[in-house]
Amino acid sequence: MLLPFTLAAVSFLTAAAPAFSTSTQELFAKYGQPKELPPFAIIKEFDTPVAIKEVEKPKRLICRGCNDNENRTLAFLQDKGITDKNALAAIMGNIRQESTFVPNICEGGARTSYGGCGGGYGLIQWTSSNRYYGLGDHARRLGSSPSTLETQLSYMLTEPQWKNIESRMKATGKSIDRYMDYSYSWIGWGHHGARTSYAYDYAKRFTFGS
Repeated sequence: MLLPFTLAAVSFLTAAAPAFSTSTQELFAKYGQPKELPPFAIIKEFDTPVAIKEVEKPKRLICRGCNDNENRTLAFLQDKGITDKNALAAIMGNIRQESTFVPNICEGGARTSYGGCGGGYGLIQWTSSNRYYGLGDHARRLGSSPSTLETQLSYMLTEPQWKNIESRMKATGKSIDRYMDYSYSWIGWGHHGARTSYAYDYAKRFTFGS
């Protein structure tokens, strides 16, 4: 029968259990009151600092010995997703040939306002009427002057002529000569001049900034 065994086991456990005669008040007096935790408190088992790796910013090219307009143009082009050194050099070489990076230059070299030129104006010498007046319309939409570097750079990348080659100029790994081939339909130069030599010179002067 199981009943006598069960009663015996209970008797054994009762006899083996230690007697606790110390009152709660005595324990508090000896060890102090337990600290109260605020509602929903989170107890941390570990307080080990976690190292957070800082995201490294991509390095940017700057141009050694270039003037402010040249370096601002280089930074603008990189912001727009053109990162290949040779592509950047080709664009810069074309702009240097056209205007030496002077935004208020008129064909022939005169420095004048946009309204005082009438064609062959600005960074890439916008000559045809639709491209020249397109610059003025773009400036009015922006509420800015058509004679500033920033306005002309932003207009330059909105033109259909640029859009036709944009993906090629954003591609990487081509030679300067190849990027210059792409540039012809954008600029449409009648006289090649020294633009390719300028491009090679820029490529030598480009270096990664800090």
